[in-house]
Amino acid sequence: MIIVTGSVTAKPGGFEALFEACRAHVARSRTEDGCISHAVRIDGEDPMKLVFFEEWRDMPALRAHFATPGIQELFAAFRDHAGASEQITTYEAAKLPPVAG
Repeated sequence: MIIVTGSVTAKPGGFEALFEACRAHVARSRTEDGCISHAVRIDGEDPMKLVFFEEWRDMPALRAHFATPGIQELFAAFRDHAGASEQITTYEAAKLPPVAG
């Protein structure tokens, strides 16, 4: 499984448009082959910052995701409404059984 994290901070006056673009991107992404989960949340410490968490079946699925037109729409929203964008970080992971308590 591939896990992707990242964040983007809206510039003043740009939060609503940025959040809507991010939510539309999440909805599109969830329909893609290989998407296990895809979410965007408002940061608990900075209400102008949006945090992404994604799980993908494998790298080919993630590469296909980054080749979709939807990615270009998201990046256009970043250019128009974001003041800062954090680096996207990608991890390879394996799901483990629950830890007994």
